[in-house]
Amino acid sequence: MADPRWTRRTALGTAAAAALAVALPTGSARATQVTRIGVGSSPSSLAVNSLTGTVYVGCEDDGTVWLLDRSGSVRTVVEVGGTVTGIAVNPVTGRAYVSSSLAGTVAVLEEATGTVSSTIAAGPGSGPIDVDSETDTVYVGSDATGSVAVLDGASGSFAGLVPGESDALAGVAVDSGRRLAYCTSIGATRVEVLDLATQEFVGSIAVGKSPKGVAVHGASDTIYTANAGIHHLSVIDGATRKETATILLGSAASSVAVHQGTRTVYVNGGANGLLRIDGARGEPSGELGLGINPGAVAVDQRTRVVYAADPVHDAVHLVRDF
Repeated sequence: MADPRWTRRTALGTAAAAALAVALPTGSARATQVTRIGVGSSPSSLAVNSLTGTVYVGCEDDGTVWLLDRSGSVRTVVEVGGTVTGIAVNPVTGRAYVSSSLAGTVAVLEEATGTVSSTIAAGPGSGPIDVDSETDTVYVGSDATGSVAVLDGASGSFAGLVPGESDALAGVAVDSGRRLAYCTSIGATRVEVLDLATQEFVGSIAVGKSPKGVAVHGASDTIYTANAGIHHLSVIDGATRKETATILLGSAASSVAVHQGTRTVYVNGGANGLLRIDGARGEPSGELGLGINPGAVAVDQRTRVVYAADPVHDAVHLVRDF
């Protein structure tokens, strides 16, 4: 939960990989539009199809996925059953994949029809999920065993299982260009590197306490990890596989999203709102108060609109020009 005020800390000289801690900003930022959209019970996951502008909101408690358009209007509500743990979308095929940890399944949702076309057994604890849009392959981390299920998006079938390196996975982010995936574990202080070509874990990167949210900036080969157990964001150099910096936040964060074109990073580690980070400079560039402790964060790569889930009040905030 976010602290009610900013905190400042000294540089973490003894941090892993001799990381440099970057101070917090003192000023706040503005947005031209902040719209609150009511959705289902406990929205816990977000995904955006930046080609069509469709936003997927997964509601954990009632097993629904809400599809919104770019204006924030509700297009349709899809019942997937059980609980919703994670969502990933392949913009090329127009399919979204909805994981359910309790059921151990992934539902395939067709954007064109707003219906579930199939359900794939992915193993116990199927939770964090991402898609390699270049190969149409889905990767589902287990929050029970630490394994990663590999699904064939074209056929909608189970394709393999990568044995786990950790007890439980909390986040998965795919780097399609380099054929790698980065997997976080709340119970660890590291990020596991998965080679998608060989389907083997090939490395481990030390980060902060309880890493959860993870995102990749492809052009710079930089990985950002939101550490839920400490007030900072880890910055990782993908080439050296080392944490190169830490960025101090207003609160412990669990979700992070990157706008690829501008290398702007958005994280739910603001003081009751969102924090914006200049990825090129490696420092905060603004904070937007929403009066809530946001959960999942996502960004539309085409419009740069940011979406922040509010699971306590069953809502999503649409934030424009932040």
